[in-house]
Amino acid sequence: LYNAAAIIQNCKMIGVYHKVFLPNYGVFDEYRYFRAGTETPVYNIENIKLGVNICEDIWYPEGPAKYQALAGAEVILNINASPYHMGKAHLRERMISERASDNKVVIAYLNTVGGQDELVFDGGSFIADKTGKIIVRGRQFEEEMIISEIVLDGLGQADKKHISPRISSLEEEVYKALVLGTRDYVIKNDFKQAVIGLSGGLDSSLVAAIAVDAIGKENVSGIFMPSPYTSKESSEDVYELARSLGIKIIEAPISNIFEVYRESLKMEFKGLPDDKTEENLQARIRGNILMAFSNKFGWLVLTTGNKSEMSVGYATLYGDMAGGFAVIKDVPKTLAYELCKWKNSKEGRAVIPERVLWKEPTAELRPEQKDTDTLPPYPVLDPILKAYIEDDKSFEDILSSGCEIECTRKVIEMIDRSEYKRRQS
Repeated sequence: LYNAAAIIQNCKMIGVYHKVFLPNYGVFDEYRYFRAGTETPVYNIENIKLGVNICEDIWYPEGPAKYQALAGAEVILNINASPYHMGKAHLRERMISERASDNKVVIAYLNTVGGQDELVFDGGSFIADKTGKIIVRGRQFEEEMIISEIVLDGLGQADKKHISPRISSLEEEVYKALVLGTRDYVIKNDFKQAVIGLSGGLDSSLVAAIAVDAIGKENVSGIFMPSPYTSKESSEDVYELARSLGIKIIEAPISNIFEVYRESLKMEFKGLPDDKTEENLQARIRGNILMAFSNKFGWLVLTTGNKSEMSVGYATLYGDMAGGFAVIKDVPKTLAYELCKWKNSKEGRAVIPERVLWKEPTAELRPEQKDTDTLPPYPVLDPILKAYIEDDKSFEDILSSGCEIECTRKVIEMIDRSEYKRRQS
């Protein structure tokens, strides 16, 4: 079995290309399913010599593109399902420009658009001429058909009608990726509407804004579940957000249910102080309420935990981690703030209430609670998480970049200790 591309001309298959380089890292596991190809054919189509290769093949300087160019290919078509990560569009263009100029060949880079589970494919297809200049560029995160003429016996001229500008900011790029991923997850799983537990905090506000942009305000409902520890400001911010986004808001207080739990458990817990047990009870009550609405009305529950919280286990199993899709699970808290600011700036108004952007983060599960009671400040936490999780740096390497010893040790211990939570979420 091969990862293959069929070449069809005038309704007749004239060849099949087998992918040569099979990625087996990250989300890729192609050696498990496919055999590697060994040939790099060139096809003559209407007197144009065309090479076709697949995704990973183009990333190797000594790979199929080089041998197809040596065999006379004038144009190489590289077809991809290349998943998005921050800044990848720039990385792709730089690599393809090098490949085109090194081999003196036109390269058309074609990429999939859409979400598939936790992956987002961002499109952004483009064409590089023989000098490596980008002469055609499609839009990121949108499906698009572009028909463009290419002059093969000279330098390509930029097709100004079909050269979409690059997305100018990282925040816009990430936000559009989240919208596309959410939209496709909801639609491909045959849901029509989504529900979000709104707390008045930053994360649930951001998820609500993304959901509205993904599937429309008429298809998004928010449930506000105040407890004895919910502040007046949080209540005001929830209703201001719902008004700003134009979404339905349902209030379902949990105080009475929480007291029933406490009463039922008072004999077994007699003489013991309140701790995270009572805090997690509140989160799990809210999770049950959200799932009840999901079951009754067929709504998909969108969870609101960010990458910073998920990484260190600052979340409750079967509570705020319960749901169908975790929209911002790969967004650090510091980036979540920037996404909210970008959204407000783009809309020219406070879609997300301004107070949400500056008030101190809190789960409001006990009196006067703050995230910093348990975690380092997010500007301190997030760089450690990136170094340990994404960059695979050791404790010693992280310390050499200036991080404080005890703080770094605590964060790494929290990450390692919370693996069982991430496995279940």
